[in-house]
Amino acid sequence: MMKILFLIPVCLSLILSSCAQRPEPCKSPPLLEGALTAFIPGQHLRVFEKFSYDAYGQNVRVRAVGKEGSETFFVDRLLLFREGISYEIHYRNQTCVKTALKVRFRHIGVPHDAHFLDQMVLGSSSILGQGLLVNNWNGTAEETKENYLLTFTAFGCVPLYTIDFTQKGELSVMTSFFDLVEGIENPNVFIPPSFCDSVEVLPAKEGVMTNSFFGLL
Repeated sequence: MMKILFLIPVCLSLILSSCAQRPEPCKSPPLLEGALTAFIPGQHLRVFEKFSYDAYGQNVRVRAVGKEGSETFFVDRLLLFREGISYEIHYRNQTCVKTALKVRFRHIGVPHDAHFLDQMVLGSSSILGQGLLVNNWNGTAEETKENYLLTFTAFGCVPLYTIDFTQKGELSVMTSFFDLVEGIENPNVFIPPSFCDSVEVLPAKEGVMTNSFFGLL
């Protein structure tokens, strides 16, 4: 009887310890800058982006260059969620397109209802400093009912890879992040140029992806 009474708290301790070690959904650093590449196979579209992300002020700046088929394009977009305005900026001819932004701000991070899959080391786990511990997640976007796979660092909750699928299970978007730095080097990146001041705000665009932060990027 004494052995049983002794084993009960030990077992409970092991169970609680196991639960405590299980990763939980998380948010990335509130100030983040970096780059990403995205591939959208259904549209034969490849994109390279540099972005600045401010969760405190709910601002995002994206500069993207991409290739769709044989056509190359460049986009400079500023999203001010609290003001509810999206700016498409063209410095070359000093023009600006202002559009109402009706979607809510989304944090970079693992959604609260995502499911933890596994933990692994990218690189080498046998040599100190040559591996990166990451967590893999999956889930279903509430609005679109589409599935996704996410890879974030185990410490710091920094995004590395995202893969989105259509409702039919086909590959929709593959995104890879790199050169990420915590903080904003130039806060003025979230201030629209003066030639945007007098431009009329157009109605919100239809069909904007809203299931995640990455969809808005």
